[in-house]
Order: sequence, then structure tokens, then C-alpha cells
Amino acid sequence: MKISLGCDHGGYELKEIVKKHLEDKGFEIIDTGTYSLDSVDYPDYGQKAAECVSKKECEKGIVICTTGIGISISANKVKGVRCALCTNAYMAKMTRLHNDANMLAFGAGIVGKNLALEIVDTFFSTEFEGGRHIRRIEKMMNIENSNI
Repeated sequence: MKISLGCDHGGYELKEIVKKHLEDKGFEIIDTGTYSLDSVDYPDYGQKAAECVSKKECEKGIVICTTGIGISISANKVKGVRCALCTNAYMAKMTRLHNDANMLAFGAGIVGKNLALEIVDTFFSTEFEGGRHIRRIEKMMNIENSNI
């Protein structure tokens, strides 16, 4: 599976840990940056990672900033993206089961390394449940196509 991975300076160190973890598990990573601790703007990197998913260059994506809030909002502005901000493994499981989330976000200042890796593993090992959730996802995705 090909995964896009993006972060700002606040998520850089954790991104590198997640990247190695996923590569060790055989995932192909498209690293959309940032590539250092130098201050950058999270919307730029949330958008880059999300566009890889939207354009189907990657099956799923992960974005990380200090809280996960700004970068997840940015990713969700990209058409076709359902990015879930998760602070524990249960949230990661449920967003895959019920929302078929195609992107994961978390905050490096909120979750530590061990919890982050547990969240990542849960997200990627949980399949979408389908059924009644398909109708709900279709309704959710129709919102981005409305003229309101």
C-alpha cells in the first residue's frame, strides 16, 4: 500500500518515526514534507499529502502537526478526503469501520511515539465495515458537492 505522509515542523520528528515504522512493515511512503524542524505553514503540507490521496496516487495518508487540528482541517478541504483526527486507537478503529476514513491525523504534542504507532497500526489494520455506513458516507461526501 502506498501512503502519503505530511507534516509541519511541529510534527516532523514524529513523522520520521512513523515513516520508518511503516516502511519496516512494507508500506511505500510518499513523503510530502516538511523535511526539517524549520518553521513552515501546516496548510501547505496538509494539502500536499491530501492531494496524493485525492488524485489516487496514494491509497491513504497521514498528516501530523503539533495538535493535529490545523493540518486535519487543511487536508479535509481537498475534494474526496476524509481525514480523521485521532487521539487513541479506538477512534482510529471506528473511523475506519464507520467512516472509511482515507487519511489519519494526530498531534505530536498530544500523542507520544508509542500511542502514535498504536493509532497508525490500528488505522491500517481495520477494514471498512460497509453496510449502512455506505449511505452515510455518500451523504457526507455530497456535502462537498452542494452549492450552499
